[in-house]
Amino acid sequence: MQTQIENTETDWDSKTYTHLLRRFYEFPARLRIQIINQQMAEETQNPEVEATVDTAAETQTQEQPKKSHDTRDAQQKNPTEFLENFDWNRYSEGIDTVDDEQLKNFEKLVAENFVDTIDNDVMEGIVIKITDRDAIIDINAKSEGVISLNEFRYNPNLKVGDKVEVLVDVREDATGQLVLSHRKARLIKAWERVNNAHDTGEIVNGYVKCRTKGGMIVDVFGIEAFLPGSQIDVKPIRDYDQYVDKTMEFKVVKINHEFKNVVVSHKALIEADIEEQKKEIISRLEKGQVLEGVVKNVTSYGVFVDLGGVDGLIHITDLSWSRINHPNEVVELDQTLNVVILDFDEDKSRIQLGLKQLEPHPWDALSDKVKAGDKVKGKVVVIADYGAFVEIEEGVEGLIHVSEMSWSTHLRSAGDFVKVGDEVDAVVLTVDREDRKMSLGMKQNTPDPWTDITSKYPVGSRHKGTVRNFTNFGVFVELEEGVDGLIYISDLSWTQKVKHPSEFCAVGDVLDVVVLELDVEGRKLSLGHKQTMDNPWDKYETEFGVGTKHDITITEVVDKGAVVKFNEDISVFIPTRHLEKEDGSKLKKGDEATIQVIEFNKEFKRVVGSHMVMHKEEEAKIVKQAAAKAQDDNKPTLGDANAKLQALKDRMEGKVAAPEASSEEE
Repeated sequence: MQTQIENTETDWDSKTYTHLLRRFYEFPARLRIQIINQQMAEETQNPEVEATVDTAAETQTQEQPKKSHDTRDAQQKNPTEFLENFDWNRYSEGIDTVDDEQLKNFEKLVAENFVDTIDNDVMEGIVIKITDRDAIIDINAKSEGVISLNEFRYNPNLKVGDKVEVLVDVREDATGQLVLSHRKARLIKAWERVNNAHDTGEIVNGYVKCRTKGGMIVDVFGIEAFLPGSQIDVKPIRDYDQYVDKTMEFKVVKINHEFKNVVVSHKALIEADIEEQKKEIISRLEKGQVLEGVVKNVTSYGVFVDLGGVDGLIHITDLSWSRINHPNEVVELDQTLNVVILDFDEDKSRIQLGLKQLEPHPWDALSDKVKAGDKVKGKVVVIADYGAFVEIEEGVEGLIHVSEMSWSTHLRSAGDFVKVGDEVDAVVLTVDREDRKMSLGMKQNTPDPWTDITSKYPVGSRHKGTVRNFTNFGVFVELEEGVDGLIYISDLSWTQKVKHPSEFCAVGDVLDVVVLELDVEGRKLSLGHKQTMDNPWDKYETEFGVGTKHDITITEVVDKGAVVKFNEDISVFIPTRHLEKEDGSKLKKGDEATIQVIEFNKEFKRVVGSHMVMHKEEEAKIVKQAAAKAQDDNKPTLGDANAKLQALKDRMEGKVAAPEASSEEE
């Protein structure tokens, strides 16, 4: 609007111009267009002519060419008066008409020169003034817009006349000012460019701002994008700081529209170039071929080598003929070295390399003089549960099995004898040059204790030994290094019933033992501990033999009877049926009674007693006496005997008091 009015060479002051614009924009868009066309019309309204509406319209049409110049002059001389005296009702009722051609021309003019501030589209404006705090931007709207200079901090050279991209932020603030945003416009345009770069694969420039967890932050078109550490280069990056404050080329590889995240890659650009080199290198690969490469990465299991676009792996076992704990003992990062191709898969995506294969195998250089029986020195390089590996020459190792470390038959862990790094003396037991294996022994450096075992440990001799191990059936006792013997569980105690050896002794205890048997060929010793003491059951046989009677107190009742302790070594068992008293009841815990031993077994340490036998014997004695008296009588009868028995029974049951003994019975 401003441009169009200036082209009419009017001399309106700014106050009048602003007033007219504000009032003009209060009307609908189409009505504003018709108003302007009406102003430019050649017909002017004559208040002195009184005619009908149709006549006035016809007259205006006929006189339009004649009066157009006068109307334009009236508008330019006093536009305020013209606008105030304009008959809007007459115009809205269609009495005053506008030529269609003029309407089209004006609509075209408005479309080319005026901006609708309702839309959220990014538009281009021109800097027309710069103050201390703001930049005034002309966007061909009804008024200029304002943008804070903070949004142009990235461009300290901003000056009047520069074209900038803007977005309408506030159509009219509290002071009636149009507020624009350059930052939002840049952001919208930046996202459009980023999306386009992602869709087309376009290479973009980005500024690496700083490091972050897992990668870098890159400024691309004003948007902060994430550059993963794995996408910086085809080689592992050890120093991320070297890329900070640098401008590099990137490819947009991923966009998350929901979270407004952008991921870029520099590696993708490098891979495209390397891919061609890789195809050429792979096409020339052959097993046994020696190539030059650079150490790209070192891991605990091997080394990755860059062969010029193709990576290969040297396993830790292929780095050196000697045993190593970590690859960094042999190579280091960025080291250039020659490697040999050992193998690769069909598509050649996995390449196995070797370094030690460039040198002859140490076994090939091993002296022929090394043979079984020779004494050698070596360094312990590895310890396993079953033995230790000793390196006698670089790349030549022998195994000392744990059974060859000591003459003792009680096997232990190899770590109990040696440690990694120890220098040991050993004897070569076997050498297999074809399979490149060697077995060594350490115990052969000391005399075999079994060579004179018969003189040192004859049968019947007494010794002291240390408990080394338990089994379910006995105890292993070490008499000296390399000489172990077994005490069976039955030979631990004369009196104690041992269910498991741990109930009798503990590992490390020292026991007195007697050699019971000796097997020189089988290297076996049978020992006994109880044999070092007299057998107490020899004297118990007399004291607690069959038929002996004892006064006891019932201390324990079990399912099948009762158990009574005679002393610490010997107990007597009373079966349930033998617990019966004279009145038919059973003995209970705490009862005192007299028992008779009815069984004594020294071999199985078993003693059985009975209380029932005591009153059964008395009953049998009475029957025997009655029978003897009946024989003395002239006419002995069976009824007399039955009467005697009945009287005895009644007396036992307590029905009849016991009669005083007769003089004859006494």
